[in-house]
Amino acid sequence: MDSGFLKAFQRTVTCPICMNCFIDPVTLDCGHSFCRPCFCLSWQDIQVLAQCSKCRKTTQQRNLKTNINLKNLASLARKVSLWQFLRSEEQMCQIHRQTKKMFCEVDKSLLCLLCSNSQEHRDHIHCSIEWAAEEYREKLLKKMQSLWEKACENHGNLNMETTRARCWKDYVSLRLEAIRAEYQKMPVFLHEEGQRNLEMLKKKGKDTFCQLTESKAKMIHKREILRGMYEELKEMCHKPDVELLQGFGDILHRSESVLLPMPQPVNLELSAEPITGLMDRLNQFRVDITLHHEEANSRLFLCGDLGSLCIGCHRQDAPHINASESFLAWGAQTFTSGKYYWEAHVGNSWNWAFGVCNEYWKEEIHNGNIHGEEGLFLLGCVKNDIHCTVFTTSPLMLQYVPRPTSPVGLFLDYEARTVSFVDVNQSSLIYTIPNCSFSPPLRPVFCCIHF
Repeated sequence: MDSGFLKAFQRTVTCPICMNCFIDPVTLDCGHSFCRPCFCLSWQDIQVLAQCSKCRKTTQQRNLKTNINLKNLASLARKVSLWQFLRSEEQMCQIHRQTKKMFCEVDKSLLCLLCSNSQEHRDHIHCSIEWAAEEYREKLLKKMQSLWEKACENHGNLNMETTRARCWKDYVSLRLEAIRAEYQKMPVFLHEEGQRNLEMLKKKGKDTFCQLTESKAKMIHKREILRGMYEELKEMCHKPDVELLQGFGDILHRSESVLLPMPQPVNLELSAEPITGLMDRLNQFRVDITLHHEEANSRLFLCGDLGSLCIGCHRQDAPHINASESFLAWGAQTFTSGKYYWEAHVGNSWNWAFGVCNEYWKEEIHNGNIHGEEGLFLLGCVKNDIHCTVFTTSPLMLQYVPRPTSPVGLFLDYEARTVSFVDVNQSSLIYTIPNCSFSPPLRPVFCCIHF
């Protein structure tokens, strides 16, 4: 083969990042190609758009497909190098003066065809060197894919744990302040109970913060281990075929051990103790809410990632929700002043929300383009995978409490500009939304998705 043509061919199948022959090449929408492992490792933050290291253009692509044609060319280039190596004088079988074409998986040795049939090796497993090298390389690539998926999972968990650790102290402070304010409304003889419950809640919050810190440290450590193993496998994949076969050793076994165990996020829960007399006080303001029958069957979907809340959108706007029936019910009453308490029975269900909202929501919600949460004061529960998340709105805030079961209560204090939610069975405060920007009149609202 002409040396000039060979050099041009080798440049075509060379990754511009590692300067080695491609392994599992991928091509970006800008037209440039890279080894998948090289591209992944150069993509430092998997949450942002990837950038081509040659032209610096960003790419929207997430699930990059292997460029089969380029992969076949790279495989051919490795075979050419292998043939040149095996045909060298020093690699000839010294006994039979034949080219070594077979690989013994037991001894990890290269053999000529006659040696592989000898008494010493006939009971061993043999295969062609070409086939064995590509097969081993594919095994490494599959293991690297598993490692990368775990690395991405760990990265996402680390981001979540970092955010939760950063916000946890503020969340605990808000819960403490809400419960402290509730006890200030109670008789003096309950203040000792209040102080005891607050101290207990403060201790739980401190212990949980320590767990979050420890969890973050484990995830950071796991990130380094996963990356190190990934780079080691990548380096092995890039080795010449003979070196790969002879150095394969226990690397797959070691990579398996790296995957387990994977650190998991802390299961955050900051449940409050029962407040003596809470339900007696709230029931003084109890009202019966009548559903507005004309609108009780309005279609509704809750969607989003808790970074945004969308109510009133059509089914096609929420493709990840496979609901057979959903409804939105308005209370017939409206409130412009005073104090009111009512309850909703949610049972063991999820994907529900109830609270109060202003008239803007009632007028616009049927248009299907309502986004955000201004003027909407809700307690809600959504199911993500196997976990249920409790939240309040205005502002949108996760509530790290056990999922409330039937019934849950709402206390609207118009003059104090607060909306409080309580777990009736536990006689405990879930959360009080302070400093609400009420735009009268306010109307009760309840929505639910049935599966």
